[in-house]
Amino acid sequence: MSVLHACASVLHLALPAWGCELAAMALYLVPSLALAFLIWIVTAAHPLFFIFSAAGTLCHELAHFSVGLLLNAEPVGFSILPRRAGRSWELGSVTFANLRWYNAAPAALAPFLVLLLPLAAAWWRTRGDWRFGPADLALTLLLAPQFLSFWPSPVDWKLARRSWPWLVIIFTTAALLYWFPSSLFRFVKT
Repeated sequence: MSVLHACASVLHLALPAWGCELAAMALYLVPSLALAFLIWIVTAAHPLFFIFSAAGTLCHELAHFSVGLLLNAEPVGFSILPRRAGRSWELGSVTFANLRWYNAAPAALAPFLVLLLPLAAAWWRTRGDWRFGPADLALTLLLAPQFLSFWPSPVDWKLARRSWPWLVIIFTTAALLYWFPSSLFRFVKT
C-alpha cells in the first residue's frame, strides 16, 4: 500500500487528497532536514566541514547571480570559496555593479528560490507509489544543504532595504484593492 493510499484510507474524513500529497512530500523531506541539522552542527565545529554545505552555497550564490543577471543588476563577481571575515566565515559572494531600488530586493532575496529545489524533488519522487531507495539517499545528500542555504544572509537583507519603494507600491496597491475593489474594476467587462 502506498503512502498516499494509506493516508487517504486512514484520514479520509479529515484530510483531502492534496493534503495527503503534501504530507507525503513532508515525510520525504524529513531525512534531508535531519541531515541539514547535522551539517549545521558539524560546520559550526570546524571549517573543514564546509565541504558538506558546498552544494547549498553554490545554489545560494547562483540564485543571486541569475536573478541579478535577469534584472540588470550586472553581476561582476562570483565566488563560492569560503574565506574568513572577522570572527565568522563567508561561504560565497556575488557582487553587482548596477544594484538599484527596483532590482536590489529581488537580487538580494533570490536565495528563497533555492527552497523550490527540495520541494520540486519531493513532489517528483512522491508521485505514485514510492519507496525510499538508493537514489533517494543521493537526493537526501544533495537536498540537505539547500535547507541551510535558502535564507538570505544579513548582508543580503541590508541590500534588500534599498528596494523600499516596492513596499510603498505593494501596500498602496493592496489598500486600493481592499477599499475600492468595485471602483477599480468597473471598466472591466464581465
